[in-house]
Amino acid sequence: MEVMKKKENTSRKMKGGMITMPFIFANEICEKLAVVGFGTNMIIYLTNELHLPLTKAANTLTNFGGTASLTPLLGAFIADTFAGKFWTITIASIIYQIGMIILTLSAILPQLRPPSCKGDEICKEANSGQLAILYISLLLTAFGSGGIRPCVVAFGAEQFDETDPNQKTQTWKFFNWYYFSMGFSMLIAVTVIVYIQDNIGWGIGFGIPTIAMLISIIVFIFGYPLYRNLDPAGSPFTRLLQVCVAAYKKRKLDMVSDPNFLYQNEELDADISTAGKLVHTKQMKFLDRAAIVTEEDNPKSPNLWRLNTVHRVEELKSVIRMGPIWASGIILITAYAQQHTFSIQQAKTMDRHLIKSFEIPAASMTVFTLTTMLCTICFYDRVFVPIARKFTGLERGISFLSRMAIGFFISVLATLVAGFIEVKRKEAALIHGLIDKGKETVPISVFWLVPQYCLHGVAEAFMSIGHLEFFYDQAPESMRSTATALFWTSISAGNYLSTLLVSLVHKFTSGAGGSNWLPDNNLNKGKLEYFYWLITILQVINLIYYLFCAKFYTFKPIQVQKTEDLDSKKDGIELVHNV
Repeated sequence: MEVMKKKENTSRKMKGGMITMPFIFANEICEKLAVVGFGTNMIIYLTNELHLPLTKAANTLTNFGGTASLTPLLGAFIADTFAGKFWTITIASIIYQIGMIILTLSAILPQLRPPSCKGDEICKEANSGQLAILYISLLLTAFGSGGIRPCVVAFGAEQFDETDPNQKTQTWKFFNWYYFSMGFSMLIAVTVIVYIQDNIGWGIGFGIPTIAMLISIIVFIFGYPLYRNLDPAGSPFTRLLQVCVAAYKKRKLDMVSDPNFLYQNEELDADISTAGKLVHTKQMKFLDRAAIVTEEDNPKSPNLWRLNTVHRVEELKSVIRMGPIWASGIILITAYAQQHTFSIQQAKTMDRHLIKSFEIPAASMTVFTLTTMLCTICFYDRVFVPIARKFTGLERGISFLSRMAIGFFISVLATLVAGFIEVKRKEAALIHGLIDKGKETVPISVFWLVPQYCLHGVAEAFMSIGHLEFFYDQAPESMRSTATALFWTSISAGNYLSTLLVSLVHKFTSGAGGSNWLPDNNLNKGKLEYFYWLITILQVINLIYYLFCAKFYTFKPIQVQKTEDLDSKKDGIELVHNV
């Protein structure tokens, strides 16, 4: 048996590492090319081709974005419980592919969309059947992305063995370059794909991402022999629920005087603590009752609905401690979501000519966000980290909590600036007598929007990657897919909050004569700058809340065996002081 285990461990160590990155990154590049190729210009497709009102189109997209970012919880559950990450990604990609094919067909076949309209002609809105086709395709892509998003990041990070000191330091670099490859594919999508959609046709514009998605599936499957596939350790949600139930059943018991008397069972926890055992912490003592051994319990073969180990109790504590930091990311996503709705509508009304014969598609303005994000990632990895490392002594330069704080602050500046730029745009419309002509081009360069797009790019490079690092690093090891799903659920909540905010603002700012902060047909008569400044105020409050949470955050304590792991743990303690 020992010989077989040694062979199994040797074969497992031979797999993974940097050799798998081309397959994973190629999959990510093609997948994001497909996702962004669909999503970036969708507001234009819904308003111009399906003739939906602006607020209805914006809410359709944020609702879809919210659902697509909520389904990762289901994908993470399937991956961590029984399917494993590789097969979850593969099946989910196929589901996504089916949704993309349906959406592409709806853009090609005339009967699946309303007739086109010209000039001042009243456009006929898409009927219920045509909208049903749209919603089915969006729903399929939402469920598909639910299996891809939580697993691909964790699957890529798992290719580096944490017990190998040479590979352990590669994990945080992986997150930077994962985001870089994702940003690179998004850059292609918002330039090439969006241009094709606007100038050649929606059928071809949707068809190319559909083909890209097919390529991503083939490439990912082709790399299967090289991957380091870890077995699923069972449902983390079940374990968390067991701790809650056990703690409730023993709620009347007195707490033990010494934590060493709490239940420990290394054999029981072997599959969920290979990188180190979580040790007891003093917070949330009421949960410790789940680990108190009574006369009714059988320590050798415990009923996990009555008795749980300290490691399992600490898993739940770790997830609860992550909650406040998770919540802080919601408002930032709400601010970021406006780039794909109202910022595009701003760009659509402005002069977008580079030269007389070439006009930038409105949705392609996000190229400035992506370019800035990519440049910031390169600068952060190659320049900032080595310099910061000399002052902090941390391998990653600064803690991910500090990185997130910088991102939050820059995002505040982004929406603040966006409001002033909207004032500038409306002043130009007023001077040229275009306030009542919402479809006319305002003679002001679209490049006035560049500062807000660039600031959002810098903010994302700091905050989003830091958020992703935080979830992966601080989650219990058996819940890595679930942890990255939490990252996407914060995006989901941010999109849903955007929908709620837009709906409330649209409802309560409506006045006599059709006046509104967020009008459906003429942005020139609205008060979009007030909406941006409202989000700015919410972000300032959120930043104060985050700094408070970060200051009092307790890093998960792990008992490890190796010296290099102990050094890593020391870094974790230093992170608290550096936030």
